[in-house]
Amino acid sequence: MNSANLPARTPLRVLVVDDEPFMLQAWRKILEVHGCELETLSEPLQALAAIERFRPDVAVLDIRMPGMSGLDLLREIKGRGLPVEVVMMTAYATVETAVEAVKAGAFDYLTKPFVNIEAAALTVLKAGQHHRLVQRNRELENLVEVRDSFEGLVGSSVGMKRIFEMVEAVAYSSSTILIQGESGTGKELVARAIHHRSQRRERPFVAVNCSALTETLLESELFGHERGAFTGATATKRGLFEVADGGSIFLDEVGEVPLPTQVKLLRVLQEGEIKRVGASENRRVDVRVIAATNADLAEARKRGQFREDLFYRLNVITLQLPPLRERQEDIPLLATHFLRKYNTRTGKSLQGFRPEVMEILESHAWPGNVRELENVVERAVVLGRGSEIEIGDLPENMRESSAPRRAAGRSLAGLSYRKAKAIALAEFDRRYLRELLAGTAGNLSRAAKQAGMDRSNFRRILKKAGLGNHVAPAGEEGAP
Repeated sequence: MNSANLPARTPLRVLVVDDEPFMLQAWRKILEVHGCELETLSEPLQALAAIERFRPDVAVLDIRMPGMSGLDLLREIKGRGLPVEVVMMTAYATVETAVEAVKAGAFDYLTKPFVNIEAAALTVLKAGQHHRLVQRNRELENLVEVRDSFEGLVGSSVGMKRIFEMVEAVAYSSSTILIQGESGTGKELVARAIHHRSQRRERPFVAVNCSALTETLLESELFGHERGAFTGATATKRGLFEVADGGSIFLDEVGEVPLPTQVKLLRVLQEGEIKRVGASENRRVDVRVIAATNADLAEARKRGQFREDLFYRLNVITLQLPPLRERQEDIPLLATHFLRKYNTRTGKSLQGFRPEVMEILESHAWPGNVRELENVVERAVVLGRGSEIEIGDLPENMRESSAPRRAAGRSLAGLSYRKAKAIALAEFDRRYLRELLAGTAGNLSRAAKQAGMDRSNFRRILKKAGLGNHVAPAGEEGAP
């Protein structure tokens, strides 16, 4: 199994239905060169059963056949909701039949005899790739649907499954929880998931970033203050522990709490009591503490920067969140989750990620973890102009750094011929285009002419390779 527990890549499966035997033989020669698995039929009435048994990615149907026309077969396939792309072909092409086929759900339309055999093969291969992409996005969406009920925590890796199990196991206790993990791994989401599964879920969940406040402000925020307790304290204020009474409080970056405030925090954990700044008496509170840190509290304890007694009070149950680089199989799920989130926010309807884009996402180191991935997807959705996220929608640093790393760190021999060829060609395109643009000072017209292409096609290839911003500024002679 590969990323996100989706089936490993297999050769495209193609079913060809045509009552002319020589066409079946021709298709076999055309497609087997491209590594496709092929099944051929001369009887259209057997096609539906063959689709359910063979599970093709693409069905190539002749329009005129005895017993059942290709158009009727197409309508039956779509009516039953069979998961297959359909390419129609006929020797009697008219605009009307082409429009009718596309309206009925055909991916494309071919005219016999084929003027260009490779172009006909490319049409079928594109249909198969589109089918695979749609199926993959659908499976990712289904997995995301399941995980969306977990307060936004998404993942199917072994590490995340352990986190889900731990959340379920500890939710109904009142024990203090310490969540450890690098910045951006989703510590607050885990805390919210614990709270929402606990018996305290109807009471408040209060989150505070302990590193964002000075010592005086942090103490006042956590425990409250009386009127006149310090300059500016013009009214009595409840602290966050009182606000969270009966519920849970999430202390993010607890390792940044100053030592004097640690003493008061320890009292809450030991006695269930707080004292407002400037007050003379204690107040009882019933609050579950969920703390988080990206620091090594054990090491801070040894250096005298964190109280030993508080460390042991917090470290009752520990959850260690894995960094994203250690659960790369979750990246397609997370990317799909964020794509849907920002589609909704921006009113867009991007369908998914191009395979080469997902390859870049899966190979990136993600020093900023899930938060960085979310930012990248949000940017791509905002900038995206096509139906899918393309390489050009990614940040330039990711586009530039991913190509050599993927080429150097991946053995093509472990891939199928088609996949290895696609990767090698993509790397060739990027290298050729970079050198061409460098040699023409980014002049789009000169580069296109040197490549033997027109400007519009050359610009499209540049965008696909993620090099659309390497051309000279607008207004320069020959620039876009």
